[in-house]
Formats: sequence, structure tokens, C-alpha cells
Amino acid sequence: MSTRIAFLKGHGTENDFVIVPDPENAIDLPPAAVAALCDRRAGIGGDGLLHVVRSAAHPEAQDMAAEAEWFMDYRNGDGSIAEMCGNGVRVFARYLQRAGHVAEGDLAVATRGGVKTVHIAKDGDVTVGMGKARLPEGDVTVSVGERSWPARNVNMGNPHAVAFVDDLAHAGDLYSPPPFSPAAAYPDGVNVEFVVDRGPGHVALRVHERGSGETRSCGTGACAVAVAAARRDGADPTVTGTPTTYTVDVPGGTLVITERPDGEIEMTGPAVIVAEGEIDADWLENAVS
Repeated sequence: MSTRIAFLKGHGTENDFVIVPDPENAIDLPPAAVAALCDRRAGIGGDGLLHVVRSAAHPEAQDMAAEAEWFMDYRNGDGSIAEMCGNGVRVFARYLQRAGHVAEGDLAVATRGGVKTVHIAKDGDVTVGMGKARLPEGDVTVSVGERSWPARNVNMGNPHAVAFVDDLAHAGDLYSPPPFSPAAAYPDGVNVEFVVDRGPGHVALRVHERGSGETRSCGTGACAVAVAAARRDGADPTVTGTPTTYTVDVPGGTLVITERPDGEIEMTGPAVIVAEGEIDADWLENAVS
């Protein structure tokens, strides 16, 4: 390993990421290394890490290489692996554009949640095709302190529990994962969104992301919330043939979510690269030893 490793820092609606370009998958990033890099006091700081690898060079993405040249090997801030991160895909695409790998327009990005279609607009916003939501059957409940709410089980390639509340303060501090039941609904944990209405087609959320705690934004969470809100409001584009669009305020900004009649969901929002530099490999080795 070289003595220094290139990195960048970026965010999408303040959901922030350490970006490690590694086209040939040559850098070892065990969970402890990822957690050290994402540490906000002793490391660079981030809700997660975007490991940028060519699909053909990564064993988990080789079967997607014909569709997407680049694989987003996404890790949560605690080092655990996640299937997908919607804000992360936008920032990933912005990095590819900055590095000269892609231009404005359409591209495909491989993720553990499948190949995602991305459009980089001239105005700077990035739209991600997030796939279709799955709505598993069964009642789910989430709790904070003595309060409990029914939640909608929505899967966006990763699991979500969406609870509509009267006040976002009822979500508490969100330092710890909100308890949920039944346990069998989410055997690998869950992202929990607490949602309030702001107006017609307009909601706001707070979220506890599995493996990261409360974050300033969650792209897949915003999609899950839009789907749950549409169903609550009696709208299903796959039935009516009419797309639904929700504006979703997150603590770090605003995302626009559209569900099309074919069930595909599109998320549009900003993506910003704020810094780049080098990681000292000796520091990283010492941090994980």
C-alpha cells in the first residue's frame, strides 16, 4: 500500500460521505478502517464511505459490469455494509463527473441493491432511478420512550419503517435505534423515519439510519416516506396510471420524489464535493490495529 491514499469529502442534502477512489479494488477497507475514517473527531468524518471501484474489479459487482462500469461499494459509518444509499449514489455520480469518468447526462451505477440509473442535469441536480418499492405485509410498530406508532414497512433495496407522527420532536434524540416489533419484520435491523405533513404533497422527516444513527438526510428513506404517504393518501400510480410527486424536507435540505405508473421511483436533489486530500496510511493502519 502507498503511504498516502486519496480521498474526497462530499454530501447530498448534508448526508455526508468519505469518498475513496480505488478503481482496481486495491485498498483494503475492513470495518474498523471505515469506522476510523468516518469518525468525526479522530478521523475525516462522515455518515458513510463511498468506495469507488470498477465493477469488473469487485467480486460483488462483476456480474453487473456489462451494465455499469462503476460500483458503489457503500459502507455505513460504523463500517457495516449497506445495500444502497440514495444520497450516496448522487454524490458518487458527482465524483465520477469531477474525476472526468462521466459527463452530464445519463449513466449507470452498480450497487448491492442492483444497477441504478442516474441523470446529471446541467443545473447541478442529480436524479437517481431508485427502483420499485416493495411493501411487505404485516403490521409493524415503532416506539420512542412511552410513545408507539404504527409504521409502514417499505423496502427500497434496504428496509424502512415509516411512522407518521404529530411532531418530529416525538422521535427523541435518535441516538439509539428506535425499538420496533415484531422483531421478525427486520431481522437485520431497519432505518426508521418519523414523518409530519407540511402541506399537500409535502412532508418532512427525521431518520435513524441503521448503522449510522440520526443523519441529516436519507435518500432511500425519503423514497420510502413518499411511497408510504401516497398510499396513506389513497394514491397508487401503478393503479391510477398517474405519477405522484412528493416534496420531502430532510434536516439537510429538500428532495423531490416521483413514483411513476410503472412503479419506478426517481429521486432528485443536490450533490456537492467539498474537499479532497490524502489519508496517511500509517495513521489508518494504527487506527485499526
